Amino acid sequence: MPTPSNDSVIAAMSGGVDSSVAAALLKRSGRNVIGVTMSVWEGGAASGSCCSMDDASDARRVAERLGIPHYVVNAKERFREKVVNYFTGAYLAGRTPNPCVVCNQSLKFDYLFELGRTLGAARVATGHYARLGEWNRRPAIMRAIGREKDQSYFLFAVNPERLGNVIFPLGGMAKSQTRELARELGLPVAEKPDSQEVCFVPDGDYKSFVRAQSGGQVPPEGDIITRAGEVLGRHRGLMDFTIGQRRGLGLSAPEPLYVTDVRPDTNQVVVGAREELYGRALLASCVNWLIPAPEALALPLTARVRHRHPDAPARVTALSGDRAEVVFEEPQLSLTPGQAVVFYHGEYLAGGGWIERRLD
Repeated sequence: MPTPSNDSVIAAMSGGVDSSVAAALLKRSGRNVIGVTMSVWEGGAASGSCCSMDDASDARRVAERLGIPHYVVNAKERFREKVVNYFTGAYLAGRTPNPCVVCNQSLKFDYLFELGRTLGAARVATGHYARLGEWNRRPAIMRAIGREKDQSYFLFAVNPERLGNVIFPLGGMAKSQTRELARELGLPVAEKPDSQEVCFVPDGDYKSFVRAQSGGQVPPEGDIITRAGEVLGRHRGLMDFTIGQRRGLGLSAPEPLYVTDVRPDTNQVVVGAREELYGRALLASCVNWLIPAPEALALPLTARVRHRHPDAPARVTALSGDRAEVVFEEPQLSLTPGQAVVFYHGEYLAGGGWIERRLD
């Protein structure tokens, strides 16, 4: 087995324009680039998701254009275990999962670093829009220059000990610049559209996917209630509901109703007015600190509860068992169990965890 070299870098190549340009920039910088495409799913991935055979072929054509070696590795078993089973289990438990965070942690970083030891590469690069900076002489993740495309939210779970060997070539670029550079380099994916859905559910029908993956398991029915406990109707399984949902409730009411809570312990769905969706405090689990916790907790922090939500000032208190209490200065919309809450100090990604429940 070759000794991993800092001059060699694995470029994660999904077949899209972002990862292709990232590999091209690495090649331009003079690094020894090894392109790797992970084959993770074959059960219905469509062209334009990041799991299809077309995407693997696109990645191979880009690698040929760049003159770099390219490998397609079978990561299906790991993907099913770490990502698909997590996704399915979360929905069955009445939670709203975020598979992209789990995929980044388990596949795009952990697995690729393991693979790097075999291929002689000490570093891993991806097409994420994020930057690597420095915090107190340690590597740190920062927001991308282009806030509209910033993907740092999805990186909170990365092992902080790996940051010195991670490269994000696109962090200083806008998406329009990435596309233009792909055209200039003659990359065959320059006009390829971005994938929009969860890659292994390209039609967006999560309910059918979860039922199929669970062997046709029929979730138990339960009550739909108000916060005061009044029963308004029945549901056919918690997996059909997420916090903030308005459509598909099967209820008739004089005012619009929204899902305000999903209670797995009692198999109940709670509905109410829109103002009941707002909360100021939450409990987070599996908190990962990219800036060491003693330093981060002494800083003014903001927190974000969805990728597309703006972050807001919050007080974060560390609890035992890698948990944290997060209290916002102003109420936030839809504090959803299963989603990530991510902490920032200015441009720096301080850490994050998984929302367990709303506390107020």
